[in-house]
Amino acid sequence: MTRPFEVGVVVRDLELMERFYCEILGCRAERRSRVPESVAGPAGLGGELVVVWLRVPSGGCVKLILPRSAPVPARVTPWSAGRAGLSYLTFHLDDMDPVVAALTAAGARPLSDPVVVPAHGRRISFWADPEGNVVELVDERGHDSGARHSN
Repeated sequence: MTRPFEVGVVVRDLELMERFYCEILGCRAERRSRVPESVAGPAGLGGELVVVWLRVPSGGCVKLILPRSAPVPARVTPWSAGRAGLSYLTFHLDDMDPVVAALTAAGARPLSDPVVVPAHGRRISFWADPEGNVVELVDERGHDSGARHSN
């Protein structure tokens, strides 16, 4: 490996998703570009794309990908840990409480009750982003900060 890991997420609303990942999860937009059909097609990515590279503060990159040739269908099946394929993106945080507080206002929805779950000396929380992609938040505190989160 020569660089930190990158993951691509196909989106329907590029501006909404860029705001979500930058304002709520602390990513930083590094660049955006148009990938012409002449490149995207032979690479197996379909037609023309707009791509925004978001740098994750701890390293790595989330690429938001907007196809220009055809609309992206809405997610039709709810998330299930038992389904095959990519399941979720994990973000490790020093303190998830401020992020959890901002998620609902940003269009995300919790996927568990309680929202913050103590697990193996850590706290975890699963959310669906505004387009239904699953995001896991993890912090190492492993104890309840006093705030009770629930649906």
